[in-house]
Amino acid sequence: MSLESQPPLPGANTREPYSIFDKRQKWLIVLITSTAATFSGFASNIYFPALSTIAHDLKVSLELVNLTVTSYLISQGTAPSFWGPLSDVKGRRITYCFTFLVFLGACVGLAESRNYATVIVLRSLQSAGSASTIAIGAAVIGDITTREERGGFMGVFQAGLLAPVAIGPVIGGALTTLGWRAIFWFLTIYSAIFLVLLIILLPETLRSAVSNGSVRPSNLIAKFPLNIYQKTTKVKFGSQTGHAAKTTRIDLTGPFRILFSKQAAPIIVFLGIYYAVWQMTITAMSTLFQSEYGLTETQIGLTYIANGVGSIIGTLITGRILDADYRRVKGKHESQTHEGGADSTTFPIEKARLRLVPIFATLQCASVLIFGWTIQYSKRVHIAVPIITTFFTGWALVSTQSVIMTYLVDIFPDQKAAASASINLARCLLAAGGTSIVMPLINAVGSGWTFTITIAALLVALVGIAIQWRFGRKWRMEAGAEKKLEVEQENITGK
Repeated sequence: MSLESQPPLPGANTREPYSIFDKRQKWLIVLITSTAATFSGFASNIYFPALSTIAHDLKVSLELVNLTVTSYLISQGTAPSFWGPLSDVKGRRITYCFTFLVFLGACVGLAESRNYATVIVLRSLQSAGSASTIAIGAAVIGDITTREERGGFMGVFQAGLLAPVAIGPVIGGALTTLGWRAIFWFLTIYSAIFLVLLIILLPETLRSAVSNGSVRPSNLIAKFPLNIYQKTTKVKFGSQTGHAAKTTRIDLTGPFRILFSKQAAPIIVFLGIYYAVWQMTITAMSTLFQSEYGLTETQIGLTYIANGVGSIIGTLITGRILDADYRRVKGKHESQTHEGGADSTTFPIEKARLRLVPIFATLQCASVLIFGWTIQYSKRVHIAVPIITTFFTGWALVSTQSVIMTYLVDIFPDQKAAASASINLARCLLAAGGTSIVMPLINAVGSGWTFTITIAALLVALVGIAIQWRFGRKWRMEAGAEKKLEVEQENITGK
């Protein structure tokens, strides 16, 4: 059976669609999940222009304030390992509600904080609340889309996720003129309003709870908005109530198993290293542009627009290319094998998804190298040059991230949120290490040699893509065979 085909519901005479949500409803769901994902980016990027102001106000060094970025990234990496598996079992809506309550409370605390220790603790808590919106959102899109359309929707999701990269620092720079605590009051109001809208508008999509959306969930939190949604669709609820499948236990080790599994580890480590270098670049921008070009907080915020715009444009274009590549490879695969579907473990998903990654990797290497050396010789180079390089860095990194996140959701269809959480775990922990050393390294050897060193790491990381391309299909087939055997044994034991 196809990994993403939907079996008929009990008592049904016809095959049910993969999802009952029509195009309009899918776009609304993607809009909600994309907006939810902005909170992770806003909480991170809106903060950068205020780093120097916070250091001065709290009477601590800039290096210590940079550690609040590191603590944020550590929490951003580890928190989805809990929230992701929870959403894979208990539901997307209830997990969203809990994460936003945590985020809301942390923002209020940060707005009222008066010392460094409180800020660093609450920044970790704030990250724990916001970071998982990315993993849950990717899982929601996986719930309602097939592989043929997933790339485009994932591209739009990533664009919404990355909007804060463009406008977050601008808003942060403007709010800092009112005092850095105004940043967190803004996030408090924004999250409170969105939480209300999420509760009203977002349906439960977890397939083990509502199947393709046509099963009425028994959980009140999951149940509430679906009656409103159902009035706008041509496909009506089935007669079933309760769960479409048995509830499984919350597997907190799932993201770690995926991270260390041979069919995912090479490509996740590759993305983690590239993400870490990107994060080092945008973290250093605030300090470097202030020290080398004498910019104010508001001006520093404006310099982040190029990076954000490049990220958004890149992921939108990449999403369309992903869908086109998938259709092309699917057609070729079916003509050669005469298979009726392209979702089996034999389908060459690596060819359909990963073809462009080496191109994006080359673009990121070139742009990061130019950024470092133009900052090194800032007295001779106009500020427009390093700003333009951040446009291409954002384009390359985020396109790569969109490709790999779509790929992992494809190959782990039963653990969509856990797969996304495994990406977060690797990339954020590596980024935390990178951001903690980037300024000391720049102070020691200069920005040019610092980012030259990072290029060496990026080139070594390309080995992960080569391994995935060469062995990924074989490893997926082996894992599929093992899983099939486990299911057969469970069925025999059950009988």
